[in-house]
Formats: sequence, C-alpha cells, structure tokens
Amino acid sequence: MFKTIALILLALIACVLIYAATKPDSFKLERSALIQASPDKVYPLIADLKAFNTWNPWLRKEPTAALTYTGPASGPGARYAWVGKETGEGSMEIAESVPASRVAFKLDFTKPMEAHNLALFTLAPEGGGTRVTWSMSGPAPYMTKLMDTIVGMDRMVGPDFEAGLANLKAAAESAK
Repeated sequence: MFKTIALILLALIACVLIYAATKPDSFKLERSALIQASPDKVYPLIADLKAFNTWNPWLRKEPTAALTYTGPASGPGARYAWVGKETGEGSMEIAESVPASRVAFKLDFTKPMEAHNLALFTLAPEGGGTRVTWSMSGPAPYMTKLMDTIVGMDRMVGPDFEAGLANLKAAAESAK
C-alpha cells in the first residue's frame, strides 16, 4: 500500500516537473488602471525614481529597505538599488523615457533569485484621464516555469501591480 502511494506521488511530481518544462521560455504580466489626471501629471510620478518610490507597492510593504540612488533623478540612466529582508536585492534603471507617454525600466533581481526583466509603463489619454498600463516581461528559466506552474506568476505578482496602480492613482489624483 505504501509503495503504491509513493509511486503515485512520484508520478504526480514527475508530471508537474514535465509540464513546467513545456511552458513558454518567456513571460509577460500586465495590469492597467484609469487615472483621473492628465498624462503630464502622472508621468513624473513614474519617471522620477524618488516619486516612484512613494507609491511603489513593494517599498510600502517594506519601508525599511535600504535604497541607493545613482545617476540623474529621472530619465534614462536614473537608477536605484534596494536591499531588504522581504524584498530581497536588486536594482531598477530607466532605459527609455518618453514624456507623458512611456517609461521603460531594466529590472534586475539578485536575491532571493536572479532575474533580469523589463518593466514598462505606458500612458494613454482616455476619457479626460490617463490609462496607465504596467507590464513586466522577461525570460522564463526552468525555475520560473516551475514557480508559475505551482503558484502562478499572475497570482504572485498581479496583486502587487494592482496595489501599485491604486497607489499611483491616489497620488496622481490628489496632486491635481
């Protein structure tokens, strides 16, 4: 009986591992929100890293994380790195910045897992406000595929994107 249960469990684990290996080699996660403020009001809250970190959902979870800013305050080359007990270690650098339209970031995680992704914010006028779309994409090595199979990348990170967009909305709409 024990042997049969162990074999069934082993077969289930093998199926999960094999299924994870068949997932795509890249991922993309995206959320959007309508903010009742012009793109000109929303853009500086994303393109200036210190302003970004006033609504950043992960820093709100761990406000004691150590931050180091380098380069210009905003625009391409602006960068910050963080070290935290809960948020791990990494850095984010603005790679592209188009005023009132888009900001692209190189996002590098070093701990607890190494990952190199692209985060993109697009701003589009909509109904007197701004539709902000926040996406993150990158390669999906096997461990990422396995985590996605077990936990789900969308379930793991999506709520943080939603919280961040709600924080950004509150900041932009109160700054009118």
